[in-house]
Amino acid sequence: MFLLLKLSFLDRKIYKVLMPLLFMKRKENKSIFLECLGDTPKLRVLDFLIDNHFFDYPITEIARESNVSYNSLKLFLNKFVDSNILIKTRKVGKSDYYKLNIENPFIKNLIKLDWTLVKSNILAKKSKNTLKISSPY
Repeated sequence: MFLLLKLSFLDRKIYKVLMPLLFMKRKENKSIFLECLGDTPKLRVLDFLIDNHFFDYPITEIARESNVSYNSLKLFLNKFVDSNILIKTRKVGKSDYYKLNIENPFIKNLIKLDWTLVKSNILAKKSKNTLKISSPY
């Protein structure tokens, strides 16, 4: 804090802008799902929930783990619940917990698509790494 007082006004402004960026959580490696379908808040949430579809989470944790702001998540969360993509599983204190509805045919197909993309990516990487030796005869 003392260091912040010694900085000039312009330096303090720059410091206040840059510091949160240094500690902001970033997903360094995008999943194959996001690479193929796009990187939007809705798809990030779906990607996180597909990867963790056995568990239920409060809204704050879904937002944090999928790297989406809480306010952005609140904009489309009710649409996901209304369209039966998410189901409310329980309430702990003031927090509602949500889980991916794996009985929904759309979600079943998204999970299959995710696995297909992962398998095809693994096979593509495997074929690039293998040496092709052909016979000179």
